[in-house]
Amino acid sequence: MSGTYKVLNFLGARVNYGGRVTDDKDVRLISSILKRFVCPETLEVGFKFSSSDTYQSIEGATQDDYIRYI
Repeated sequence: MSGTYKVLNFLGARVNYGGRVTDDKDVRLISSILKRFVCPETLEVGFKFSSSDTYQSIEGATQDDYIRYI
């Protein structure tokens, strides 16, 4: 994983939730979830955000493309 994604995951799991998540196991859980969704693969067309084909990344060029998909 590149440095950018490591930073985003660190910010999400430890900095943003720092004062509210006090249990070390909760921080590990949040980190695990973020690693699944904040990674280079999410930029690839067809990346599945769920086990179904309902939610996946699309080849969108404009905001309207994404709004129509949603």
